[in-house]
Amino acid sequence: MKTIPKLLVFGLAEFAVFGVMLFVPAGTFDYWQAWVFLVVVALSVWIPPIYLLRANPAALQRRMRGGPTAEGRVAQKVVIAGLYSSLAAMVVVSVLDHRFRWSPVPTALCLVGDVLVALGLGVVALVIVQNSYAASTVRVEAGQTVISTGLYGMVRHPMYTGNVIMLIGIPLALGSYWGLVFVIPGLIVLALRLRDEEKLLEEELKGYHEYTQTVRYRLVPLVW
Repeated sequence: MKTIPKLLVFGLAEFAVFGVMLFVPAGTFDYWQAWVFLVVVALSVWIPPIYLLRANPAALQRRMRGGPTAEGRVAQKVVIAGLYSSLAAMVVVSVLDHRFRWSPVPTALCLVGDVLVALGLGVVALVIVQNSYAASTVRVEAGQTVISTGLYGMVRHPMYTGNVIMLIGIPLALGSYWGLVFVIPGLIVLALRLRDEEKLLEEELKGYHEYTQTVRYRLVPLVW
């Protein structure tokens, strides 16, 4: 399938899946937090691919190869399946929380959540611009080099940093505090993926070990 039709299919499928996860548990379309969240996700997810389609089609192709079946390592297949499950559970529980008002979240904080979601996805997009080898799967490709500038000069895995910001923002954007509980398993899964990825990079990417000695922090500056 050519890139543009494939991009359209992926985008529509993602929108449909999120729509089902949001409005079926909600039992209504009268849920402004969900609509704002969908708009934020749609804009944050669609704008970078449109840019990459013109500026770096190869990077876009790498981003479009994702999911458990696309991973070459068994550990990563399990980790990605766990991450997707945590994300789905987070969204559904957040929606149910909003529906039954287990923990009402103020409007201002819902909007803060939307900002965090946009910021997290924006960080992921910037990572792809700064590192054309940044992909949805864990692998080292021919000709790949270590990137140590930009966000990579602050932490070794800025894409995961963006994912963490997004995970924190999702429940708040959907009007839920209980959904934040799923940030913990999400962080555990990301940490497992990160450690396995670093093992691969140490073995197969020339100069990566030296890079780890210069940039000490994996995910959060001054923390870890």
